[in-house]
Amino acid sequence: MTWPLPEPMLTVAVDSPELPAGWAAEPKWDGFRAAVSTDAGTVVLRSRRGTQMGPAFPEIVAGTSQLPDQTALDGELIVWDWEQGRLSFEQLQNRLRRRGAAAARAADRWPAQFVAFDLLRLSGTDITGWPYMRRRAALEELFVTRALSAPWVLCPSTTDPATTHEWLTWGSVRIEGVVFKRLSDPYRSTVRGWRKYKTRETTEAVVGAVTGPLTTPSTLLLGRYDTAGHLQYVGRTTTLTRVTAAATTALLTPAASGHPWTGWTFSAGWGSRQQLEVTLVTPDLVVEVAVDVARDVGGRWRHPARFHRTRPELRPGDVPRHS
Repeated sequence: MTWPLPEPMLTVAVDSPELPAGWAAEPKWDGFRAAVSTDAGTVVLRSRRGTQMGPAFPEIVAGTSQLPDQTALDGELIVWDWEQGRLSFEQLQNRLRRRGAAAARAADRWPAQFVAFDLLRLSGTDITGWPYMRRRAALEELFVTRALSAPWVLCPSTTDPATTHEWLTWGSVRIEGVVFKRLSDPYRSTVRGWRKYKTRETTEAVVGAVTGPLTTPSTLLLGRYDTAGHLQYVGRTTTLTRVTAAATTALLTPAASGHPWTGWTFSAGWGSRQQLEVTLVTPDLVVEVAVDVARDVGGRWRHPARFHRTRPELRPGDVPRHS
């Protein structure tokens, strides 16, 4: 009988990148949160939502031979794109759908790594009740004593604020931000005991459509022109406040015929099959938004953009090109 993996410890978003006293920081990777356990040759590789991912990542399953029996880790599955010099969420996502020989070929072409940031069980001992500081020491010792190598990677951890700020400059390689963990806390399933700060950049986009009535829009659908002059969809804002919606609607015009998005459908969110009901508008209003580093294969923002302000003094041609 295999040991039941606990539900994951959860994070809550915070607005400050400052590392609190009595806490440690770790980089936030652009990958899949995962837990892995091995019991007498039986391996479970599970996503945060409980999806069994072992068949898609045979190199991770095979790599558990390096671990002591009856051991479980919490971490992040990542794929590194050596040509681009960054993490590739797109290739990681593509790998999730593959099985059998196709999964083996993908593992050769785009090998995944398991970035371990917590130790939940060690040689049959459940250590989730230990404080983070003690679990972290045991995790580091595990990597040393077992000389763990690929696919295993030890996630960095620090109590130094300067190091934390340095990690926040790594956005070009798709480090999303940092996670803060209290040194004295045990591992508590489903509890939002960790804090997450995401790196965001301020940029511009063109409003091409809205959800909700045009008189009081709920969210804005954003676009950017590509080098061929086509308006490409890049993402959607978070829900607007009433004040922001009222100020924005005065600058929006219902779309005339020939809108570049006529006939398009838009997903309610990354990975969702739900389609949005939208109202197209003349794509001439530029807005300033804050976005994080997460992109999909089409270059769209995976997470909603935070609306900052309208930029009526800018023209659509002033907005960065979609690439």
